Amino acid sequence: MLQEKVENLLKEAFEENNSLFLISLNINDQNHILVVIDGDEGVAVNDCIAVSRKIEHNLDREEIDFSLEVTSAGVSEPLQLPRQYKKNIGRKLEVRTKSDKFEGDLIAVDDEGITLTWTAREPKPVGKGKMNVDKEAKIAFADIEQAKVVITF
Repeated sequence: MLQEKVENLLKEAFEENNSLFLISLNINDQNHILVVIDGDEGVAVNDCIAVSRKIEHNLDREEIDFSLEVTSAGVSEPLQLPRQYKKNIGRKLEVRTKSDKFEGDLIAVDDEGITLTWTAREPKPVGKGKMNVDKEAKIAFADIEQAKVVITF
């Protein structure tokens, strides 16, 4: 019952600010509610406060005792939803599939997957030495085991 109430309140909160979306909702056996959100333009502290208030002000502590934590998806957390990839176009990703590992710039996202580009050093076809080769990979969402944004300083 608590899960359903919280889900409905989150739905209302996301209708009020449709750039936000749910990454995960966990409620443990002590009624600690953990909500992780993300946004198409990122998540501000005020976004977390608004979602928190939406839940807290519409649940009765007299009826059920609970604790609540609303947080944004951390930059070091793996991407989980296609919507998260779209907001990271232009950033460098590290993507692991069952058979390979890629690191490149995310240049496109569609309903099926993502497209990465990078430059690799490869042996020249004729003669000695190496040359830069531009590479591109289309990776289906179904093949991605883990994808993270690479933080560069």
